[in-house]
Amino acid sequence: MSRAMPELRTERLLIRPFVREDLDAVFRLFDVELADANMGNEGPQRREGRKAWLEWTLLGYDQQAHLLQPPYGDRAIVLADTGAFVGACGLVACLDEFDRIPGLRPAGTLPTGRASAEVGLDYAISPAHQGRGYASEAAQALVDYALGELRLTRIIATTSRDNAASIGVMRNLGMRIEENPFPEPPWLQVVGWLAAPG
Repeated sequence: MSRAMPELRTERLLIRPFVREDLDAVFRLFDVELADANMGNEGPQRREGRKAWLEWTLLGYDQQAHLLQPPYGDRAIVLADTGAFVGACGLVACLDEFDRIPGLRPAGTLPTGRASAEVGLDYAISPAHQGRGYASEAAQALVDYALGELRLTRIIATTSRDNAASIGVMRNLGMRIEENPFPEPPWLQVVGWLAAPG
């Protein structure tokens, strides 16, 4: 039995594994176009660093499937009709103090300062293709796969308070959204989550 994620198709998009030939597009997206938006990134990575990330991502696909682990990792978002690269999305393992968010901790309890694991959803669209709903469309396909095929209990997304576009994607997915009442960390300022039906 393989747990490799299949290609996911939407009306306009194909969500597929990255390939080595995506290096230029991936470097341009993460290290040029979105470099200022990458929280925790100390300046754009060198091209060799991005190449190593891509190789690690490709190895992860095979190893996770071989070990029957969930298909975590990033995927390319391309236009279904032309194959043009427009962005990236993925399911990622997240470890953080999620009980800082009132709705993610048992009722009546206080934050413990201890970390818990969640499955996160990430998405990034090239500025040239933003404003067309691609992030929401790709994210919805991943959510449907994660809650349906993988039978996850919950999926989360995080962003900064000033990222209205990302918060908009969370809203489009029907996520419950809460702000972290604590100022830190910057990547955990706003959290959205969606639980499996039933």
